[in-house]
Amino acid sequence: MTENVSDPEPASEDSRLVSLEERLDRAEAAEAKRTAVNAGPESDANYRLGNRVLAELLGGLIGGGLFGWLIDRFADTSPWGLLVMLFLGIVVAFRNIIRLTSTPRK
Repeated sequence: MTENVSDPEPASEDSRLVSLEERLDRAEAAEAKRTAVNAGPESDANYRLGNRVLAELLGGLIGGGLFGWLIDRFADTSPWGLLVMLFLGIVVAFRNIIRLTSTPRK
């Protein structure tokens, strides 16, 4: 008792799959267009600003720490020189970051 079951249509001929592929192609094209617009000059400017903020923060911390360590080393004031200069480095870094981000970009 074998039934004669016809094979289903091949996947390439199924109208639902064709419709799905068309919708996926349109969605991919729209996404490519959207990301191409976002990857323009505005994105580069944001990337540069982020790098500048990071450099200011690291520079303030490392510079303050280094100067404080040198003061402690030569004046024998350990750990107060390091702590004071590290705090000043953080304050200067945040002041520079606030100044950087509050000025209007061109």
